[in-house]
Amino acid sequence: MSERTEKQKMLAGELYYAGDPELQADMVATHVWLARFNASLAQSVAARREILAERLAVVGEGVDLRPPFHCDYGFNIRLGDGVFMNFNCVILDVAPVTIGDRTAVGPGVQILTADHPRDPETRRMGLEFGRPVRIGADVWIGGGALILPGVTIGDGAVIGAGAVVTRDVPAGATAVGNPARVKA
Repeated sequence: MSERTEKQKMLAGELYYAGDPELQADMVATHVWLARFNASLAQSVAARREILAERLAVVGEGVDLRPPFHCDYGFNIRLGDGVFMNFNCVILDVAPVTIGDRTAVGPGVQILTADHPRDPETRRMGLEFGRPVRIGADVWIGGGALILPGVTIGDGAVIGAGAVVTRDVPAGATAVGNPARVKA
């Protein structure tokens, strides 16, 4: 039985070596695709959605993602029906990112699944891992918010502009600040 590839380890949420040639090739292919997508701003929403569907895992009906957009791979991103993402969003998708139906994401939002070992010797070896991010349906994420690895945001939640979301946010809650706290 052969050992698992670094990509298989990454997809399983295990420690993996990000400099692996297969992962680097995937990233280069994504950057070529992103250059084409990011040049598509003058095209229709439907035309941009077709380009998104070439690389993302799921692109729901009525998705409007405005370029420029940046991601690591794309194949770990699932966008539900009616998702709107404004300019300059970043998704580091070494683990799955799921964004539910009708969720709106403000400009400059960063959604990060990439994480790093806390032990400096392990970090020096170039190893990292990812933790999935799940964002429910009907969520509003204000401009400049930062969603950290492993976070789940429940349906109907509101994330204030500039919030740094370090923990799960329950359905229907409003979270603001750095670190983000649920408002009473």
